[in-house]
Amino acid sequence: MPAMQHPGDDRKPDFDVLVVGEALVDIVVSAGGAVEHPGGSPANVAYGLGLLGADTALLTSIGDDHHGTAIEEHVQSAGVVILPGSKVQGTTATATAVLAPDGSAHYDFNIRWDLPRTAPATLPKILHTGSIATFLAPGAAVVKELLEQAHRRCVVTYDPNIRPALLGSHREAMAIFEELVPLTDVVKLSDEDALWLYPGQPLESTAEHLLSLGTGLVAVTRGAEGSLLATGGARVDIPPVKSVVADTIGAGDSYMAALIYGLLLRGADGLAPSVLESLGRMASKAAAITVSRPGAQPPTADELLAELPELSEFPQREAVAR
Repeated sequence: MPAMQHPGDDRKPDFDVLVVGEALVDIVVSAGGAVEHPGGSPANVAYGLGLLGADTALLTSIGDDHHGTAIEEHVQSAGVVILPGSKVQGTTATATAVLAPDGSAHYDFNIRWDLPRTAPATLPKILHTGSIATFLAPGAAVVKELLEQAHRRCVVTYDPNIRPALLGSHREAMAIFEELVPLTDVVKLSDEDALWLYPGQPLESTAEHLLSLGTGLVAVTRGAEGSLLATGGARVDIPPVKSVVADTIGAGDSYMAALIYGLLLRGADGLAPSVLESLGRMASKAAAITVSRPGAQPPTADELLAELPELSEFPQREAVAR
């Protein structure tokens, strides 16, 4: 995994983390009616990172309508900066989530995804992307270009967050996914993502396959069964964190945000099994806090670290100490 800096460039990066991907409005339909929440997996990750205190920017595409304004206000409330070029004329994407009695969600999307071809003046410590933004043309090609520019120059994290209704054939989606994995340092996916991409394969085998493609760390979330973190030299199983579930919206995104936050905190300790365990426990606790309250409401750093006092031993980095 590369050092979290831009080699050959002494300028301080503008942000600790740059998140690239879609922002949309979730319309949540349940027995009690419909409620709207700003969302989209990358925007949720950016929001979660902002709440945790990471200096975060979001490159996205939102319209100049009231939904776009709601997204702006939402992410900015967590201290996230929306980069220029992210706001365009037109309507903002929406995702309608219909909740089942057990709190799980089924999604229908109304989205168009595009981005201007641009590059940040300096690279962040970590560049994160994922979800619809990495599969849906024409914007997916721009995201791939950004990863090609950032690869080996900063840490790249990726969550495919598979949405079958928005993908082409399985073969096409697999080709896109496996072209991106070698450009990353960390891949996080859910067990559902893994089984859709590699049907019939054990999760451990999928993790080994992704490592063989060139990424350095694979995290697989397994819902109520915890998560698995694997590198080329270690594998750690993280037990589940008990929580009363309000709904599962944003749980995976909170896990991803906390995992990135942990990577920022860890300094130069590497990814020894003890570090993997701390990263996994932090991420799992963040997801458990999120599912305990309705909508995508991730924890603050105070909430997260209060529940995991041993993580105060992580090296503290000035960049995330606000």
